[in-house]
Amino acid sequence: GLGEASARGTSMEGDCLSCIKYLMFVFNFLIFLGGSFLLGVGVWVVVDPTGFREIVAANPLLFTGVYIILAMGGMLFLLGFLGCCGAIRENKCLLLFFFLLILIIFLAELAAAILAFIFREHLTREYFTKELKSHYQGYNNTDVFTSTWNAIMNTFDCCGVNSPEDFEESLFRLINPSDVVPESCCRKNSHPGDVVFSNREECLSGNMLYRNNKGCYSSVVDYFEMYIYVAGALAIVVLTIELFAMVFAMCLFRGIQ
Repeated sequence: GLGEASARGTSMEGDCLSCIKYLMFVFNFLIFLGGSFLLGVGVWVVVDPTGFREIVAANPLLFTGVYIILAMGGMLFLLGFLGCCGAIRENKCLLLFFFLLILIIFLAELAAAILAFIFREHLTREYFTKELKSHYQGYNNTDVFTSTWNAIMNTFDCCGVNSPEDFEESLFRLINPSDVVPESCCRKNSHPGDVVFSNREECLSGNMLYRNNKGCYSSVVDYFEMYIYVAGALAIVVLTIELFAMVFAMCLFRGIQ
């Protein structure tokens, strides 16, 4: 009787281990496919000499997003590959490396969330307004701060943090005393294959009819408002998946003889 009970226990343990093994393989194969897709999209945009690349290259924000997609795709590709190989081959070294990589990513995400909470006061209107007044130069695209703000104002058709009045008594006005607002604030007439200003001279002189009068803070918040909740939900899902991945990897690691 004792031997039969032991055999049944061993059989159940083996079935459980086998179930974890195949669940982990399927889970990581999906991660592998997702990483491959992101890598493919990123490489296509970077390498493609015509078409979509021209649109992306003209916008620094989109161009930065492409490299973020490439990094995420590469990370998911590696994670999925390691997880699949470790599970199907029952390789303890690969499983341990997979566990450590997931743990590092999990801790990095946790640290980022804590830092975002600590430095949340740096995301206020007052902070951005102060920075804009002190550092924005208008036409110096070699300056990272200036080129970033130009990209934001061009992308979201906005001007300043709160309104065009943010440029009063600013570094921009000291450098360009004849311009009330920078060129990035000017409204544009969009035509297929061409983008021209409605009236650049009137805009630079401060005419409200030819400039964007909405502040960038409101424009960006309005644009991303619907995505904030989705991003929060996705972050919770991702962290949960990572926890389960670590548990599965450790269970399989301990179960392999």
